[in-house]
Amino acid sequence: MTVTIAYRVAPGREAEFHSWATTLLSVIAQVPGYLGGGILASGETGAEWHLIHRFDDDDNARAWEISAARTQLAARADQIAEETGRRGISGLKSWFDGPETPVAAPPPAPQPPPKWKLWFVNMSAVFPPVLIFNLTVIPYLSSVNPLLRTLALCLTVTAIVTWVLMPRLQRFLKKWLYPPLQAFRGRHKRRAA
Repeated sequence: MTVTIAYRVAPGREAEFHSWATTLLSVIAQVPGYLGGGILASGETGAEWHLIHRFDDDDNARAWEISAARTQLAARADQIAEETGRRGISGLKSWFDGPETPVAAPPPAPQPPPKWKLWFVNMSAVFPPVLIFNLTVIPYLSSVNPLLRTLALCLTVTAIVTWVLMPRLQRFLKKWLYPPLQAFRGRHKRRAA
């Protein structure tokens, strides 16, 4: 079990709190089942500090919580800091999960646009650069090997389509490509207002 305790330290008493927390960690190190711990200091005056300690099981953690040594040390801490929160977590998975409040399921992913719309957007992005390249550059490359000429065409057109035309076309045609998503966003904005 991992226990995290948040403290708001009185301004100017940070060094005293750090000394107290170090003492607490040296005392708790003698407790059976203790696996380790530490102090997370914010470095800001009056900001929150966190004291973390881990035990091998819940019983050893509870034994520490009700021990006389912890009660005495906690009484000393009350003079220099205010406890603002406490959280006990068992297992590693819950350490990385957020608070144990139910989380609403995310909305379903929007359906991809129909194939004919994708074809239209792709053709709108590919045709103009291919036409311009064929009219302006290819005549100057007539003596070049057809394989190299085609490679130059593909590299140039692919770069233009990928980084220039497709992002702009997708942004411009977003409402046409994804109408259900736009309708959902519109309802969301109306409800929030």
